[in-house]
Amino acid sequence: MSVGQTSFRDSVERMYTHAAGFMNLSPGLEEKIRVCNSTYTVRFGVRLRGQIQTFTGYRSVHSEHMEPVKGGIRYSLDVTQDEVEALAALMTFKCALVEVPFGGSKGGLCIDPRAWEEHELEMITRRFTYELSRRNLISPSQNVPAPDMGTGEREMAWMADAYKRLHPDDINARGCVTGKPLSFGGIAGRVEATGRGVQYAIHEFFRHPDAMKTAGMEGQLAGKRVIVQGLGNVGYHAAKFLSTEDDARIIAVAERDGAVMNTAGLDIDKLRAHIAETGGVHGFPDAEYSQNSLGALELECDILIPAAVEGVINTGNADKINTRLIVEAANGPVTAEADEVLKKRGVVIIPDMYANAGGVTVSYFEWVKNLTHIRFGRMQRREQEARHLMLVNELERLSADRGLGWTLSDNFKDRYLKGASELELVRSGLDDTMRAAFQSMAEVWYTNERVDDLRTAAYIVSIDRISQSYRAMGL
Repeated sequence: MSVGQTSFRDSVERMYTHAAGFMNLSPGLEEKIRVCNSTYTVRFGVRLRGQIQTFTGYRSVHSEHMEPVKGGIRYSLDVTQDEVEALAALMTFKCALVEVPFGGSKGGLCIDPRAWEEHELEMITRRFTYELSRRNLISPSQNVPAPDMGTGEREMAWMADAYKRLHPDDINARGCVTGKPLSFGGIAGRVEATGRGVQYAIHEFFRHPDAMKTAGMEGQLAGKRVIVQGLGNVGYHAAKFLSTEDDARIIAVAERDGAVMNTAGLDIDKLRAHIAETGGVHGFPDAEYSQNSLGALELECDILIPAAVEGVINTGNADKINTRLIVEAANGPVTAEADEVLKKRGVVIIPDMYANAGGVTVSYFEWVKNLTHIRFGRMQRREQEARHLMLVNELERLSADRGLGWTLSDNFKDRYLKGASELELVRSGLDDTMRAAFQSMAEVWYTNERVDDLRTAAYIVSIDRISQSYRAMGL
């Protein structure tokens, strides 16, 4: 962090305080919503490689105005208490914004997952789960973790299994975490969810002429130049969907070892395969390479998507960012100071608490699936198909009876008669969620003359909903 730069947690609190200033909250309620309720630090040992290895982990609960609380667990050597508390706060506001009935939580383990073999990571993860379970910091009814940086389906399956072994009588045990493999209580579409949510957020932005005008943009998403920083799970899916489904051009991708650029557009699947094979973007064919990874953020583009870690856009480079629209696929990629610089320059930012809410939204769907013990669509899919077939048959019968001589095309009938799968229902629910959340932000943005950015509008919507919950409790 450069000199004079606020920490991630300070940035979140500063943005919260700015938004709360537009609201008529009592000082006590404003403080209650701001602070983290609790943070648990655990240090545990696991015998590995002939000796006891000690690990430090955290689980922070920001707000329990809704329960269970929700938030991912990341594995990284950079995990700190401040970072976890900032992420827990963001989760609170994120869940309130997209109207998912969870409070905010977050966890982390100070570990480099690449430094350990799979069986060693499993032992570490299971012991961490045990430590969390002892304090009710993992539970389908109280605290529900999910994947984050450095974790994925594999780790969530280990945690769910470890929790079930500790609580064999809990029929809802698999709901203790989300982001599990489909074969182990997961839900279709969860892996892609955050990246898909980024795509839906951009779609909704492009449906609002006033928002487009504010950003100085026009036209359709097709052909727009996009730069993505970080080609992990979120960045990859966002880039893939935008390029293959919306015909946007991904002109640059920044990764740990540098950046690759191609003004005609990069093949994201080929680039992802190259990274998996070589460990980085260097050497990727049909692209220009630069060792200066963060320098790619300063290239001219229409949409910039930071999708890796916090603080990559700060006072050191904010005045060099050459785009009209930033979509925060990562948590906290723009510092509070940089946010002010960019606003003054007229850059529109779709904030993290909205843009990357796809993950927690589909996690909610998975949690509901685990509690109901039935996959989405199982009860109604065939009935839906039967009703559609009845309508198609009746239309074609009427045509034949009146000698009209027309029939519905096979392509139309195939698509119309097919009942919605779980994946299609998940995507539909996510799209609806992202649309409604943007509209609630936009209403504040458009109608309150003092609110000049989407981030402040998002905080105002979230804080208002949280305050209503606390007031209903009698606070």
